[in-house]
Amino acid sequence: MNTNTNTSSNSNSNSTSEIRAGNASDAPAAAASAAGGGACGSCSGGWGGDPSQLRSFRWFGAEGLRTFSHQARARQLGLLPQEHLGKPVIAILNTWSDINPCHQHLRERAEAVKRGVWQAGGFPLEFPVATLSETYQKPTPMLYRNLLAMECEEILRSYPVDGAVLMGGCDKTTPALLMGAVSADLPALFVPAGPMLRGHWRGRTLGSGTDMWKYWDEHRAGRLDDAALAELQAGLARSPGTCMTMGTASTMTAAAEAMGVTLPGASAVPAVDSAHTRMCAAAGIHAVSLVRDNLRIRQLITREAIEDAITTVIALGGSTNAVIHLTALARRCQIPLTLHDFDRISRTTPVLADLQPGGRYLMEDFYYAGGLPALLARLAQAGLLHTRRRTATHPTLADQLTGATSHNDDVIRPLDNPLSPEGGLAVLHGNLAPDGAVIKHLAADPALHTHTGPAHVFDDYATMQATINDPALGLTKDHVLILRGAGPLGGPGMPEYGMLPIPDYLLRQGVTDMVRLSDARMSGTSYGTCVLHIAPESHIGGPLAHIRTGDLITLDIPHRTLTHHIDPTELDHRKTTWTPPPPPYQRGYGHLYQHHITQADTGCDFTFLAQPGHNPEPHAG
Repeated sequence: MNTNTNTSSNSNSNSTSEIRAGNASDAPAAAASAAGGGACGSCSGGWGGDPSQLRSFRWFGAEGLRTFSHQARARQLGLLPQEHLGKPVIAILNTWSDINPCHQHLRERAEAVKRGVWQAGGFPLEFPVATLSETYQKPTPMLYRNLLAMECEEILRSYPVDGAVLMGGCDKTTPALLMGAVSADLPALFVPAGPMLRGHWRGRTLGSGTDMWKYWDEHRAGRLDDAALAELQAGLARSPGTCMTMGTASTMTAAAEAMGVTLPGASAVPAVDSAHTRMCAAAGIHAVSLVRDNLRIRQLITREAIEDAITTVIALGGSTNAVIHLTALARRCQIPLTLHDFDRISRTTPVLADLQPGGRYLMEDFYYAGGLPALLARLAQAGLLHTRRRTATHPTLADQLTGATSHNDDVIRPLDNPLSPEGGLAVLHGNLAPDGAVIKHLAADPALHTHTGPAHVFDDYATMQATINDPALGLTKDHVLILRGAGPLGGPGMPEYGMLPIPDYLLRQGVTDMVRLSDARMSGTSYGTCVLHIAPESHIGGPLAHIRTGDLITLDIPHRTLTHHIDPTELDHRKTTWTPPPPPYQRGYGHLYQHHITQADTGCDFTFLAQPGHNPEPHAG
């Protein structure tokens, strides 16, 4: 960011007053102006007077046959030389598809990004990349997060682009795009898809996911008939956009904003609000200025930025999936990060956002209350953020938060009235989880925070689905339900199976929560006393593999322990007689996946993607 130019200084001064005086929905566009975006008046029809400094110049500006060929093919595309030569080329990586309802609007929003790029004197190129639909992709889009990360990295490396705008939002797309971008390490800005509108049904406000689980259980318990369920189905998700609860999608886009790789306020803008279109155009403008200043994404995602993202996730009551994704992103940046860091930060961070599933409100409420800038300002006031670090739009995070304020203290709580005085995320260890496990205890029944009960073990998800409601199992509210075979390898892909259903007959008795353990993940919209990400997983012989039905299990959240009560001699016998299950894939991407995937505590990345080292720039001549 070139804050030494007169143009940037004047723009910064004007936009600060605009953010203070204007509507919150105008803040993203104002922030882009503050950061030196605009019509690129210093470019004088070229690129800073020296287009040879652009990465894309190697394709379009050098002498020789290859350059002649590249320019000839540009003419084939219908492009005039003055449209693109000597201008920064901005790649727009778009995860839109016909089957991804979270990204249904991104085809149109890409046009707004292009408009901003052209306005700033750049040249946009849109690239369709893999779409990871949490709703439809099976066995889980988590299986393909690293595939999208690889695609993102290699597109940015192999094509004549100088910077990037990353368009995503559905759960795995945000971490995948960021992981790929930091590995390619070009100037890049993330554009969140935005949350959908709040749901409505019979005078009630609905949160996607969270209320789906709630009312489905009401239906299973016989308290909601088929007609009511059909009405609810039509009112649960009523616009494009990601889940409007603080599920994994909003958790990860908020983490991206906290790290400083979006425009300020971008993560909470509703998908169908006109402010979202304006934000996209502003992002296109600012992407050009990132290239001008050669501000690369690795310069922004530092150790301090990662810690601030964790603090933000905790203060939002965010999804447990953030633990895996932020760990993977940190490892891509060669930043050491462990589960201990999450637990340490959780113990000292209050929960300030009263958002579902742990609270009452939805993302629209959060946006109109001031959005993430308001929450970050309160965390900064408490000294919980690294405010001197740089962001994509401002010299420091402190500068970025100037003027940010909350407009609704019920939604974004003051520091002296938090939803919880400490975070709702706990990391557990013990003989059942030697490498760790996580639980979102803010969304669990407090009566179960310390619990000992007999295990009932399900070897796989299909068996659990087929038998969970059989009264012959003799399950009671005191049982500890255990699902194994659902980890990174066993799932395969670590599906969101961790919110095991409570048996129908117990629901009818009024049981609303039970202790549930697995090596799976859980939807960020879910709730309950669910211990997740147990590592190492059962598929590779982790402790879950050796539990048998009837064994006593103790969950102790206050002491952060998870204990299998078993005689050591008996445990040794079970280990020696255990047979590893066969690998699920014999060829293709799955075969690559199962040979290189890491465990949950290290981010479920591929070993060859997380390892240090640099790849050469391609020769374009």
